[in-house]
Amino acid sequence: MTPPPSATAGPVTGPDRLSPTADVTPGPATDAASAPVPTQRPVTGGLLVLVGMLLVALNLRAAVTSLGALLDEIRTGLGLSGTMAGFVTTLPTIAFAGLGALTPWLVRRFAPARVLVVAMLALAVGQVLRVVTDSALVFVATSALALAGIAVANILLPMLVKQHFSHRTGLVTGAYTMALTVGTTVAAASAVPIAHAFGSWRAGLGVWAALAAVAVLPWVPLALRARAARRAGTPTVAAAAPARVQPARTRLGWAMAVYFGAQSLSGYAIMGWLAQLFRDADFAPETAGLLLAGVTALGVPVALLMPALAGRLRTLRPLVLGLTAFSTAAYLGLALAPHDAALLWVGLLALGQGAFPLILTTIGLRARTAEGTVALSAFAQSTGYVIAALGPLLVGILYEATGGWTAPIGFLLAALAVQTVAGLAIARPRFIEDER
Repeated sequence: MTPPPSATAGPVTGPDRLSPTADVTPGPATDAASAPVPTQRPVTGGLLVLVGMLLVALNLRAAVTSLGALLDEIRTGLGLSGTMAGFVTTLPTIAFAGLGALTPWLVRRFAPARVLVVAMLALAVGQVLRVVTDSALVFVATSALALAGIAVANILLPMLVKQHFSHRTGLVTGAYTMALTVGTTVAAASAVPIAHAFGSWRAGLGVWAALAAVAVLPWVPLALRARAARRAGTPTVAAAAPARVQPARTRLGWAMAVYFGAQSLSGYAIMGWLAQLFRDADFAPETAGLLLAGVTALGVPVALLMPALAGRLRTLRPLVLGLTAFSTAAYLGLALAPHDAALLWVGLLALGQGAFPLILTTIGLRARTAEGTVALSAFAQSTGYVIAALGPLLVGILYEATGGWTAPIGFLLAALAVQTVAGLAIARPRFIEDER
């Protein structure tokens, strides 16, 4: 696949359309001397895109973690069986894997801003509908609607970074990843207090629909601008983009997917089972919950700093190996002395989970174009979430079968080894468009 042309016929009037010039803007590992100068974008448009991205990121896990915090109340209120409750907790990874794969198809036909308007509306409407029903099946269906919006937004954000902020990939990725982490933490911590304050789990779960509605607002004028640009005959991605990128046919694409999947597997296993591990280590339930929240809270500065570090390094090998060392120490500590040094293990886990912002940054660093970025993002995340869905399930099976944590932690260490091998494969700078 050849890079797009180095000059355009004219300026791109809407900040939400893909620009051939912006697509080839060099990242940190690109030869800047041979790259064309990007087209200047209006400051207000860039600021609006950034605000919109941060608001979207705040929503990317709130609907998931608030449900997890209130799962017992929801099971009682709706009469969910154990099997149905288990399916509800697995639904996010299923939705992210299946629906995220459709995003490149959507972006080829509609402006990203228009896609995000619909995605955030689906998230808001789905969250409202699932708290006004008394039917378990309707609850699952409307949860799937909400998660569809998240799945699409998951894929689009790395592409938008490449499209609008390719010269600040690490900084902007860090900012939106930090917003995602903040949204995750706040929703998990406040869902139960909100439910208690209003006397119903429905309030603690439904309040996040308002946040999704707010996230729609910046994208409405951008979508209108895209529509006007299309009517005026502004070149679109369909006319300007090179041949379609197919990450599934490349080693880099599969290495990215395996790294994303392995780190997400450990992340979801930690979210699902760490509190139980601390309870088994004789911590009170409230303390165990706070220790779990500490992993997410300490991850906020990590989420901000990790992309900036990745964007400055020629090779990601030191980061990959460093994150592996932190996670290995944390897992061994949890297996050998979970009570005596719990705060240390929480801190090391938070550092190890920096693999998530690292892989989000790497998606942008390993593609030359916005079209390549969205294709790589969709493949890595969709395939990765299939792998991630196995994490909480297998940890639970091993825990029930053995009655302890040695086997589950051994499984997580094995997954970490796979993650490390994949991470070393994506550490050196190269681009998905150059692979066949």
